[in-house]
Amino acid sequence: MSELHALFVGTFDPIHFGHLRPVEALAQQTGLARVLLLPNNVPPHRPQPEASAAQRVEMLRCAIQDRPLFDIDTRELMRETPSWTVATLEALRAERGPDQPLGFIIGQDSLLNLSGWHRWQDLLSLCHLLVCKRPGYPTEMASPEMQRWLESHLAVDTAQLHQQPAGFIWLADTPLVNISATEIRQRRHAGLSCEQLLPPAVIDYIDRAGLYLK
Repeated sequence: MSELHALFVGTFDPIHFGHLRPVEALAQQTGLARVLLLPNNVPPHRPQPEASAAQRVEMLRCAIQDRPLFDIDTRELMRETPSWTVATLEALRAERGPDQPLGFIIGQDSLLNLSGWHRWQDLLSLCHLLVCKRPGYPTEMASPEMQRWLESHLAVDTAQLHQQPAGFIWLADTPLVNISATEIRQRRHAGLSCEQLLPPAVIDYIDRAGLYLK
């Protein structure tokens, strides 16, 4: 069996315990060997992150300096335009070969909205979907068709995620960590402490860089 690696995409403005702790729990539960953190490129017509791309990457570096599970992949930031998730997974699959078990980590909210994603039907040909719980979201899909699709792909044993390169959905029993980057930015703007919300090294960097002070 090959090692199970996974991809976790986000804006990470900033990265915080709501990102890290559920993924660390997921890794323990599933035997994940590596998690690639992929900061995304934000299109010009969307609200821009307060931190620059370089600052977001530096915050990731600070967050994972004592967390060997994680690595950083900056390919999305190198593009002029954002790419679809499926295109990123196709590129990663081409690099890793057909046999490497690959997971894509999403929140329960993303699973519920998956039918709106570009070429969502192709995702399970490229990876497993590893789904972390989110506070306040329903557990049933929006339509009977999508519920049947979900149930037909559910993994019942984590070994399945290692034995096949793709094709399964794992509903992880991860902790519900109700922290958002928006909340952190708002607290910083108001001069409030964020000590319990993100790693100390990230707070140190934010202070040094003078981020989120509006």
